[in-house]
Amino acid sequence: MVLYQEHPPHPALAPYLACLWTCQVLPGASPVTHRVLPDNCMDILWQDMAALSRVSGMMSTVVHVPVHQPVRTIAARFKPGAAAHFFPVPLHELADQHPLLEDLWGGAVTRQFADALWSRPLSDSDAVATVERLLLQRLHSAGATMAPGLVDAAVGAIEQSGGTMRIETLAAQLGVSRQHLSGQFRTRVGLGAKQFARVCRFRQASERIRAAAHDANQLDWASLALDLGYYDQPHLIHEFRQLSGSTPESFAALP
Repeated sequence: MVLYQEHPPHPALAPYLACLWTCQVLPGASPVTHRVLPDNCMDILWQDMAALSRVSGMMSTVVHVPVHQPVRTIAARFKPGAAAHFFPVPLHELADQHPLLEDLWGGAVTRQFADALWSRPLSDSDAVATVERLLLQRLHSAGATMAPGLVDAAVGAIEQSGGTMRIETLAAQLGVSRQHLSGQFRTRVGLGAKQFARVCRFRQASERIRAAAHDANQLDWASLALDLGYYDQPHLIHEFRQLSGSTPESFAALP
């Protein structure tokens, strides 16, 4: 059995975190492979298995994660662009990577988190509160502030359009060149603006398809593709294969 739950962040962390989440694979659970889809977020995962902590960088495609033994995970999921306040590296260097947290924050900070989480039994709510407290310490020590900027405006505009806004149009609206916007976006968010928009469209499409899973055969795929900003149905199919590893028709039936 796998127990998964999302928790709203502390108000002081709400500008930075989409949520905190907990997951426990219980003893006796059958080996399973989780399909993790790109969602334009970065995560930090703390696991009780050898007190392991890793960062999950921005994903450009689906990842399949095998789980063969009991493990407990406490994690923080960052909003797009917000992880830059916690990691002093260009975030495109972490895209599709899963580096150890100690390689980014150093051993002392990483051990502080591990000791606080795993040195004694904690409930999920206490573990989440512990991560929040330590993240707030990290935020304050870095002197980070959530002042809106170019990339924040670009992220908001792309998300509001559902990924349909052209990057050239967005750059013109923001008064910068496409090259400047793209470079800043990759560094601060982790993916290029065009790839970020692709994932936005995919998320919109996957939600629509999931919602109609009971009668997916009745979907008008051509109309759905146009509604979501794809050129045509083949474009929708191509994007789904690239990002989820499946066709839209088979997507809803997959776990």
